[in-house]
Amino acid sequence: MSAEKKLMLDLPLRVVLTESGISHFISHNKKLVRFRLADNVDESGISFTSFAPLSLQSLILLDYVSKIEISMPEFVSSRQEIMDLSKLVVYSILYKQFDREVRAVLLAADCVHKHNRANPSQLLDEKTEMTDNVLRTRMANSEHIINEARDEILKPIYETIINNEQLSAEEKNVYLLMTEKLLNKLSLFNWYIIVKFFKKPGFPEMIGGIRALLTQYMEKSKIAEYISLMVMELALNCENANMRKVARKLYRGIEQSDMVLYDPEIRQKIIAELERNHELVFIAWKLGGGSLSIGKQGRLQITLYNKDDEFQEFKENIQEKKSADTGKKSLIDFYRELPEGQEGTDLGLYYLSYLDEACKKVNVKFESLVNQFTSSDLTVINLTFNF
Repeated sequence: MSAEKKLMLDLPLRVVLTESGISHFISHNKKLVRFRLADNVDESGISFTSFAPLSLQSLILLDYVSKIEISMPEFVSSRQEIMDLSKLVVYSILYKQFDREVRAVLLAADCVHKHNRANPSQLLDEKTEMTDNVLRTRMANSEHIINEARDEILKPIYETIINNEQLSAEEKNVYLLMTEKLLNKLSLFNWYIIVKFFKKPGFPEMIGGIRALLTQYMEKSKIAEYISLMVMELALNCENANMRKVARKLYRGIEQSDMVLYDPEIRQKIIAELERNHELVFIAWKLGGGSLSIGKQGRLQITLYNKDDEFQEFKENIQEKKSADTGKKSLIDFYRELPEGQEGTDLGLYYLSYLDEACKKVNVKFESLVNQFTSSDLTVINLTFNF
């Protein structure tokens, strides 16, 4: 979980805000910027060249972020930062989904139903809205109850992890940290219900439900690593395809254009040419659909665009050329059809098989689709996850 340990990440980031995010920033007199994304849509948001991961995660958890995009001519030099960003986005969605599912478990408890029948003017249900300030006031002096409830939830889970001989010491630490993170990110409303019914009849039912979800989400968290590796592998493939194209133009007559990519001086010349021609690779993370999009909150769509200076023309003509110029295929077919010997192909298939298997194990729906546009040498890769 290095994404959450590093204090700053240096990446050129464009963050598209949700309506509530825009309202928040405007109400705090923060100036928004307009920018054009890879799909040629103009959006409002904020942009960074360097940012604090925890600050970005806070915005995501508040449902202020709808999309995040980066564009670069090469990714090798920022490999760790991009993987950290990708993991941060996945962890954020997991925290939000976990919180939603905990809320559902708590509201379904018999003790809550009895409370609602006895107090029709103080209903606790999906429509209940309380500001954080109201919740903090109502839970004043409840810190000892929160700590006791937290210990009660975690104790048997900790014991199971520590006594699991199949886990390495590092894996145990990762699991222990993840359970703490999940509970730390719980909303105040969920803690309010836990505090309100602490040690009352029906409370063990609540605790049992939370423990079951913690166990599920500890397993789901493994997927973050596989997704970050997959995204990086795809970005490098797109980057290499662009570099080969430029190398063939700049160094005509050199049969093995791949060889020139490893010469540091030549590589810098190729990168400069890619920047000059605005031939960039874009990665976009589209998050759910906001709190109002029922059933889509746990959705993550990652898109990689291999973009060049003809991209806008290609977008405008996409409908009329669709049948002639595009071939839709799955990611596995995309890898199998890459030129023989292209670097990274085997690695890509390796990551993909692990990702696919990991998703199936923890009931995360994963789909991949690749559009290749033969007239412009462009590739658009979509990875969709439903957590």
